[in-house]
Formats: sequence, C-alpha cells, structure tokens
Amino acid sequence: MLKEKFAELEKNLLAEVQDFYGQRLVSFVVFGSCGRGTYRPDSDFDFLLVIENLPRGRMRRMAEFMEVEKKLDPLLASLAREGIQTYLSPILKTPEEAQAGSPLFLDMVEDGRVLFDRDGFFAGILARLRQRLKELGAQRVWRGDSWYWVLKPDYQPGEEFSL
Repeated sequence: MLKEKFAELEKNLLAEVQDFYGQRLVSFVVFGSCGRGTYRPDSDFDFLLVIENLPRGRMRRMAEFMEVEKKLDPLLASLAREGIQTYLSPILKTPEEAQAGSPLFLDMVEDGRVLFDRDGFFAGILARLRQRLKELGAQRVWRGDSWYWVLKPDYQPGEEFSL
C-alpha cells in the first residue's frame, strides 16, 4: 500500500509541475528514498526540478513552487490521515545551474529516477557524472542505511581532481 500511495503522489506531482511550469520545465528527477523505493511513512519526497527562467533567489523560487504545492495539499492531507506523514522537498535549478553540477547529483547517479527530461538534458548530466566517477574509480560505500562516496580511492595528499 505504501508503494502505491507514493506512486500516486509522484503521478499527481508530475502532472501539477507540468501544468504549472509548462514549456519552462526541462527535467523532473526523483531521488533519495523515493528514488530507491525504500520510503517509509515519514519519508520526505526528494525531487529536482530543472526549470527555465526561474526567479533569482531561493525564497522567490519556493514562493513560485508553493502554487504547485497548494494544489497537492488535499492529497497530502489524505495521506496524513492514512498515517503517511510525507512532505515535498524540492530542489529548483535553472539549466545553467544544473550544467555547473552539484554534489547533490551524486545522490542521483545510481538512485535517481528521471520522470521527465526534455531532450535528455539531465540524463546527459548524469551520464557524464557516471563516466567521471568511473574514470576516478569512485566507490559508493554503504554503512547500514546510509552511504558515502570514496571519490578517488588512490588519492594522494595534495593531489587535485574534479568531478
């Protein structure tokens, strides 16, 4: 049942994002526990939106996104009544910001699910990051329910490298 409820939220969120942002929407990527399918009733719903012509500043971007979230309030309230205390946790980036990269994208390399991707924009970013991690010999190391990256196992003190 939990899987179906998160799938319903995902479907409705994607529809509302597409409706609100229209042609400005470039990519929609689910990551974290929802990307892996390891969610719990109290898991947040992590996702990345790549959107053209975003307002400058986090607060202005979130104010704009609140129009989407308002439309999902009835569904979120319904889920809460069923014991699913989830909340939306969006990351909003412009295409230029996404191209510049982010350590957050490491969370998406293996577990991100791209639900919408105009012209393969974000899939290309992830493919380049995966290739660079492979070149470095990077390894994702699990410790219980969490993990970290060893980006360059043969790293030497003073050595510089980039992703």
